[in-house]
Amino acid sequence: MSESFENQKYAPIGVFDSGVGGLTVAREIMRQLPQERIIYFGDTARVPYGSKSRETIVRYSRQIIHFLESKGVKAIVVACNTASAFALEKIRPEMKMPIIGVVKPGAKVAAEITQNGRIGVIGTEGTVGSHIYTEMIHMHNPEATVLGKACPLFVPLVEEGWLKDPITVQVAKRYLVYFQESDIDTLILGCTHYPLLRAMIREIMGERVNLVNPAYETAQGLKRLLEQHEIANDGGMLGEPMYQFYVSDAAEKFKNFANSILPCEIEEAQLIHIEE
Repeated sequence: MSESFENQKYAPIGVFDSGVGGLTVAREIMRQLPQERIIYFGDTARVPYGSKSRETIVRYSRQIIHFLESKGVKAIVVACNTASAFALEKIRPEMKMPIIGVVKPGAKVAAEITQNGRIGVIGTEGTVGSHIYTEMIHMHNPEATVLGKACPLFVPLVEEGWLKDPITVQVAKRYLVYFQESDIDTLILGCTHYPLLRAMIREIMGERVNLVNPAYETAQGLKRLLEQHEIANDGGMLGEPMYQFYVSDAAEKFKNFANSILPCEIEEAQLIHIEE
């Protein structure tokens, strides 16, 4: 094995999202791939992505990927459903390194575990409007019926920290009644913020409905991808920082939110001007 290839194993994983939601993906990578270093970028100045055009999302994603490449990452995780839906396939041919999004792993699992072939998807307007989950599910289960519902208020409620607030419960009930009346047996949490509302969604939907968390499935997919490319970290290169966080705005707010959900304490989120 060449020295450069060997060093590549110890390079970090680049993870990016429109804001703090992708921290649920970073959290799963920390749990499932504890040897891997992570460089996370949250585009907090330009959140939300869900209501923006495809062209804008592709432009933002390219800027962030160039930044992560400059940090020497060995693989990139697009930890944003909207960017995975709008930008990933456009950008993938331009990439020299492995890249994975959050849509495909979640869609595959949902297609495999549904018993009655009726699958619900909740997400941003962009993700639901793109029908990307329907396309991906039909690749694995062509007969499945996929029902989508945009839940745009979930993101600001999560970012406000109102995870168990009565207002959030009422909003969730209004959104999810659509699925209660449609006999789904599987529901994809198609936005990286939504796993933080999992307990509430579980209570409203009941035990009969499988909840699919694409963050968990993406970490599993990343593990397979690193092994396939023979660049999984075997625990070497000690002394390098395990986790680094960068944002485009509101660094202190980001840090506080990160420390409320991550399994480790982060001391700093560095502010960078991504468009420069």
